[in-house]
Amino acid sequence: MKVTKAVIPAAGFGTRMLPAAKAVPKELLPILDKPTIQYVVEEAAAAGIGEVQLISSPAKRAVEQHFQPIPELENRLKASGKTHLLASIADLMAKVRVSAVDQPQQLGLGDAVRHARAFAANEPFVCLLGDTIFAGDLLPARQLVDAYHQLGTSVIGVEEVAADKVERYGIVAGQQINATTWKLDTMIEKPSAASAPSRLAIAARYVLTPAIFDCIDATQPGKGGEIQLTDAMRLLMKREPVHAVLLRATRHDIGNPIDWLKTNLIFASRDQALWEKIAPLAQSLVDDPEVP
Repeated sequence: MKVTKAVIPAAGFGTRMLPAAKAVPKELLPILDKPTIQYVVEEAAAAGIGEVQLISSPAKRAVEQHFQPIPELENRLKASGKTHLLASIADLMAKVRVSAVDQPQQLGLGDAVRHARAFAANEPFVCLLGDTIFAGDLLPARQLVDAYHQLGTSVIGVEEVAADKVERYGIVAGQQINATTWKLDTMIEKPSAASAPSRLAIAARYVLTPAIFDCIDATQPGKGGEIQLTDAMRLLMKREPVHAVLLRATRHDIGNPIDWLKTNLIFASRDQALWEKIAPLAQSLVDDPEVP
């Protein structure tokens, strides 16, 4: 079955980015001239996705509104000959229809995905976390959709992390099929370095079959009453095959201030004209003994 839908959980409060995220949802924090969430939807569109559903909340209407027309602004830009300023979002909206559904309570990623049941309509779908973006020639959504069409199963995007960092991630392991693909039999949330079955970390991107919804329903809430997607996928693994694919793209997390600033600098460095302006400033700050 062709994958044409994507789900983006984006209802969280973004506590690691407070106080900025109190007024501006973390998904709208800019990476250069575009909000983070736009990069995520662009990734979905590049994979041939035509429908995207945001898992949102009443406090984050601004995220949904970014993908809606603002006639007054558009008319003003047209009158002043500056329509190019909205060209990227206009082009994106010509390719993808974005809708939203609320997650009234923050009860975990598994619960967030469950709210997309009606949208998925018994079809496989891409799940992309809204506070992580990727860069590279082959972005994860395209890579995972291609893998799904080949394997016919749920597919988890993974990256290899250092041994001393496995305790920060969900870690998977299983039978290696080729250099970049595994049929999974193990999934552990934040194991110690000593107990980790591998260094393959779940990397914020998935293609999930509709069987995930029954697995979420059967998953018991954990700490704080939250339903974890990892727990539901562990149950899914017992019911049908699940594969992992090593992602080719580079992951950029914007969930805390340091990573957000780092991602902005990395993306700026890829624009030669922009970097020629920023690099001297950055170097002067490094060289200035008065800068703490």
